[in-house]
Amino acid sequence: MDRLLVSIVALLFFGYLSSQERPIETVYFEFDKFNLPNNQIEIIVNFIKRIDTAKVESIQIYGYCDDRGANQYNDELSKKRVLTVQNILTENGFNKSKIIVFEGKGRVVLKKEELENIYEIRSKNRRVDLFAVNKNSFGNGIYNSFQENHKVGDRIYLDNILFLLGSSKLTEQSKKELDKIIILLQKHKSLEFKIIGHVCCTSSKYSDAIDIETTEPKLSLNRAKAVYNYLNGKGINRLRMQYSGNGNKSPLGKGDAQDRRVEFLIIKN
Repeated sequence: MDRLLVSIVALLFFGYLSSQERPIETVYFEFDKFNLPNNQIEIIVNFIKRIDTAKVESIQIYGYCDDRGANQYNDELSKKRVLTVQNILTENGFNKSKIIVFEGKGRVVLKKEELENIYEIRSKNRRVDLFAVNKNSFGNGIYNSFQENHKVGDRIYLDNILFLLGSSKLTEQSKKELDKIIILLQKHKSLEFKIIGHVCCTSSKYSDAIDIETTEPKLSLNRAKAVYNYLNGKGINRLRMQYSGNGNKSPLGKGDAQDRRVEFLIIKN
């Protein structure tokens, strides 16, 4: 029964993560082009009209190419596609300060099972995806994404950096979210921060939980350390980072999955 319960929790958890990863809008480009056709421009204009900017903290934009051509050429083409979308957004009244992450990701390599529908798949890979990060309801100085300008004392709660029950191991989804953060940290090299780990579901007798990977009673600390090590492994200087565990002391009141998290506290801007 316990194994069944764990399996159900895991399925629900991954279902939640996948729902967080869907773009709110996608536009498509013609082969080897970075200017959008009129019908795709209209999609962006309509997106601006319908989105409630008062509820959106930031927009993230990612560009892609199909698998043909050299890597360097496709990297540049995907960046130009992102810039095209960014310009259309701002020219039609969208606040540029809300466009936090914009990145060209180059070409999308085809999988074997996609070769049968190669024309359709390639056309879908010539695209730009837009993701929205909604504002949270915790008050001033607390964010759901890294911003262009932070003050000392700001806290960032990231919805997609979550952990499985009892685990300090980073999920693939969490790594994707951290990769987005690395782009901003490389841009803002003076920013220093503390990574704070949290746990859910422990008895009131205990301040922390057991880490199933290490059997240590310091799960929240190990979660923060896992993020610290990942960022450092991707080139973020250790001198910019600290980490600590906060145990079960700060539940968000949004369910257990949201409490299996890390947050970032800005200590120098």
